[in-house]
Amino acid sequence: MKSSNYSGGLVYSTDSGRMCPGCRQPVGQCQCGAKPAVPAGDGVVRVSRESKGRGGKAVTVVKGVALDAIALQQLGKDLKTACGSGGTVKDGVIEVQGDHCERVIELLKARGWNVKRAGG
Repeated sequence: MKSSNYSGGLVYSTDSGRMCPGCRQPVGQCQCGAKPAVPAGDGVVRVSRESKGRGGKAVTVVKGVALDAIALQQLGKDLKTACGSGGTVKDGVIEVQGDHCERVIELLKARGWNVKRAGG
């Protein structure tokens, strides 16, 4: 039996993704105004190549993009399409499968972002 001050609820639905804890609607259709804020950064987008924990396979990682979740998803989709590979967007980080650092840096600079190559 749950306690009377239980404030938990549905966090993720396979039908609609992340759910707002306030109004329990999908985050894209939130009505209570409790949308997560755009992460504040230093204005520099960092692009790096990682292979740790991925079975030796290289992944291009883009961090520090100050966009809301929907715009970040769209940017991730555009980068993946331009590189001709798959990937994901999660926790404010765009991951593109393969070593596409130079191409991703060019694309982001063309869109007006301040981009730095991070890592070795």
